Amino acid sequence: MILLLSDPVALISLVLLGVIAGILGGMLGVGGSVVMIPGLAILFSFDRTPEPNQHLFQAAAMIVNVVVSVPATLRHRKAGALVADALVWMLPAALVFVVVGVWVSNLPIFEGADGGRWLGRLLAVFLVYVIVMNIQKLRDSTAPASVDGRRVTPVRGSAVGAVMGTIAGLLGVGGGAIAVPLQQLLLKLPLRSCIGNSSAIICISATIGAIYKNATLTQHVNGSSPVDWRMSLLIAAMLAPTAWAGARLGASLTHSLPLRQVRLAFIALMAVAAWKMAALPFGPFSN
Repeated sequence: MILLLSDPVALISLVLLGVIAGILGGMLGVGGSVVMIPGLAILFSFDRTPEPNQHLFQAAAMIVNVVVSVPATLRHRKAGALVADALVWMLPAALVFVVVGVWVSNLPIFEGADGGRWLGRLLAVFLVYVIVMNIQKLRDSTAPASVDGRRVTPVRGSAVGAVMGTIAGLLGVGGGAIAVPLQQLLLKLPLRSCIGNSSAIICISATIGAIYKNATLTQHVNGSSPVDWRMSLLIAAMLAPTAWAGARLGASLTHSLPLRQVRLAFIALMAVAAWKMAALPFGPFSN
């Protein structure tokens, strides 16, 4: 892997991956892992060394999720997209359950390549439902966004945060891919507010998740050797600068593009995420 990271083409690929993950993560409130983890799997599939453990990709991506979410949250806050009474219930639950999710991800059942495939397929089914729901809402995308009729309660907000944290810790993602549609479904918030809330929570939940994930990384193996947490930091450091810049641009696009365009981008990302979570055969994604 060290040899691969010294390859100029590989380094440029990491830079571009950071830009793409940052733009999509900032624009859609998903942290960027949905792009980073498959991208890293593709990139490192060309390495001659033993295949890096999936946990390594998750650990690095969780660090970069923080880098993506901070500038995005600042932009969403400036645009008035954050909903405080939703965050006050979502955040505590997300912080507790991201730790639970990382703990579960370290269980022996998830050591093998197929260990978490059943959970991924369940998530894929939900994301397909989300895609259908948002396609239906495209007809109303020209309606002004508002919080009228929202259903923010302690139980609903905590439920969204708990699911978000669990999925984030388990799969090494920001959790926005599940939190954004769940806020639409349970809290009845407009899309831009869902994206802003998701980014704000990722700032803190991804920090806690990344610390825990990297601290326990050596209990997993790459070939015959423990996974080195320093490699996670190295990969994250290469992705972070361009991811930060991309996130600033992406968050601005959330509030400058027509809502229809944002929703179309969200649908496209959910389709990719569903494909990945279902572990359908698609080159390195199927490994």
